[in-house]
Amino acid sequence: MIRRLKSQVGQAAPLYITAVTGLLFLALVFFAFGEADVKRNGAQTAADATALAAAKDSRKLLKFDLMAHVMDRGFYTEVFNTPYVGMDGCPMGRAFAAKNDANEVECQPVGDMRWGYQVDLKSRKRMSANLVPGTEGKKAEAEAVAVLDNRGCTFVPNPIPTSPSIGTVGCLSGLVWVVSPQSLAVMPDMTLLFDVRLAED
Repeated sequence: MIRRLKSQVGQAAPLYITAVTGLLFLALVFFAFGEADVKRNGAQTAADATALAAAKDSRKLLKFDLMAHVMDRGFYTEVFNTPYVGMDGCPMGRAFAAKNDANEVECQPVGDMRWGYQVDLKSRKRMSANLVPGTEGKKAEAEAVAVLDNRGCTFVPNPIPTSPSIGTVGCLSGLVWVVSPQSLAVMPDMTLLFDVRLAED
């Protein structure tokens, strides 16, 4: 009887070791996939934030353009009454990406009559595990697009050429701004004129 028990224990030991080894391997595989998900999510967050930063900085720069062209009817018509592409916000976007653990950043205007920016980047850190074939040393990649939408604002030129005001900017929200050098102090915040959002490619 004792010999039979010893024999059964001896036969069970390899099975136990195999089972434990299999469980450890599965745990490592789950870890590898989990690491990949974390890297991808981090890269996507960085891409979203970078695109939004570029768009918001471009919107911020518009204020200075509006001030510089405060007597230019053509410029205000272009900004508010036609598809407008503002000043480049990508430098700010790239700086923001560096703070979000990302590099190899490509940022460019969307180029399809929308005012916005497309960002492609990679995570700074590489994958550490090689349990998922082809992942070791790879960087997570992500892309994002952020655009600016006119918030229903239009420019109505003043037909009187000698008037101190070149016209008015009126928005669906009820905001009305009489454009003149004297009214620069009450220029609306750019967030009231243009909205920033993430968009599809």
